Amino acid sequence: MTGTEPRVVAPADIERGGSRPESGHERVVGVVLAAGTSSRFGDGNKLLAELNGTPLVRRATQSLLGATSAEVVVVLGYEADRVRDALAECEVRFVENPEYAAGQSTSVAVGGGAARDLDADAVVFLPGNMPFVGAGTVDSVIRAYRSGIASAIAVAHDGDRGNPVLFDSRHFGALAAVDGDTGGRSVLLECDDAVLLAVPDPGVRTDIDTSADLARHR
Repeated sequence: MTGTEPRVVAPADIERGGSRPESGHERVVGVVLAAGTSSRFGDGNKLLAELNGTPLVRRATQSLLGATSAEVVVVLGYEADRVRDALAECEVRFVENPEYAAGQSTSVAVGGGAARDLDADAVVFLPGNMPFVGAGTVDSVIRAYRSGIASAIAVAHDGDRGNPVLFDSRHFGALAAVDGDTGGRSVLLECDDAVLLAVPDPGVRTDIDTSADLARHR
């Protein structure tokens, strides 16, 4: 266990091959983390705020639905019914996190548990307040995992770590044990074979936490 930032790899590094040949059969489940209280946003729920007429949480969910994940799970908590309504007609599975007020780690644990119940080989997490991540970026993470290069993969843009983040099923137990409001970061940083996948997508570093953040992107 290192506790330090993983090494950065480029798509070309993956093309040269990882520890096993790509099979393409690994089942990867996408999880949208959509349970938070939006405490920094002020009045209203940031996940329901709209960009070009579409709620942020729906845009993030569409990023996973547009990729090659086997199934998409949305973790609900705060204003669960309203978030569920915002995702009407999206082909997703909902799970609720009754402990959402305790921090994002509780939603990571619930989402990881849902992926385990779906017999996933890996889970890829995306926060619901990140509306600009391209589906192609999610695909890149999944391809990197299937190449065998690492069991934990986060994206990076201009050298800075972002989201989404993927974990192989060997980490499901550790994800269930995380605490606080840092999600699965500790699992990523303590993984011996984790990597940061360099991507050209600035959306991986763009989240909407405040009303000012939203105004800048309108």
